[in-house]
Amino acid sequence: MTSEPQLRAQPPLITPIAGPPGQHPHFTPTAPPPRSRKDSPVAPHAPLRVVNETDGVDLEAAEEAARRFLHALGIRTDTESTQGTPGRMARAYAELFSPRAFDLTTFPNDEGYDELVLARSIPFRSVCEHHLLPFVGTAHVGYLPGQRILGLSKLARVVEHFACRPQVQERLTKQIGDWLQLHLDPKGVGVVIEAEHTCMTLRGVQATGSTTVTSTLLGLLRRDQRSRSEFLALTRIAS
Repeated sequence: MTSEPQLRAQPPLITPIAGPPGQHPHFTPTAPPPRSRKDSPVAPHAPLRVVNETDGVDLEAAEEAARRFLHALGIRTDTESTQGTPGRMARAYAELFSPRAFDLTTFPNDEGYDELVLARSIPFRSVCEHHLLPFVGTAHVGYLPGQRILGLSKLARVVEHFACRPQVQERLTKQIGDWLQLHLDPKGVGVVIEAEHTCMTLRGVQATGSTTVTSTLLGLLRRDQRSRSEFLALTRIAS
């Protein structure tokens, strides 16, 4: 009998793409490349490749485990409609738990931009690690730039990266903020997540329509009242 697979969250693996010798593989240098003479091009800033190790997905074992799970709940898998259900379950959860790799691309903040950059209403889906039921919602992610700015699509990529494993919303919010603070080295980071949890709306208390809001504020967005108020106002949480 095939043993059931062990699903567990893995920390993201971050590897440099053609970075300079001695560069720490888990850190993006934040200082801009040195200015050079007009006849000497500026050396490009090496992006980081962000991937997630799944530690050996075994779809056959997952399918057999899904079949036994359904049988234990009195659900047949021998009809024309349900005979493929265990395999579909296994592939669906494998997809839910597999974030896409991406390049963390940053650019020099040549103009010295020092106002808030905010990506609002980034859609995401995740799975509650307590019941393995989905929770879906939107993330509002912003930062006050330091010496480098981030490609705007990468804010959504970071949200997806941490959402694609069994999660709790509180941890997800903190992971996104801490990761951006570490790898971008901005003056401040803010993350607000609003989500509906089906483990609360479809079972148990069945609080249909309820949402959960979590936030994390770092740097100036935590210490400075005006910056904090601006961020929360732009996310429309304060209204």
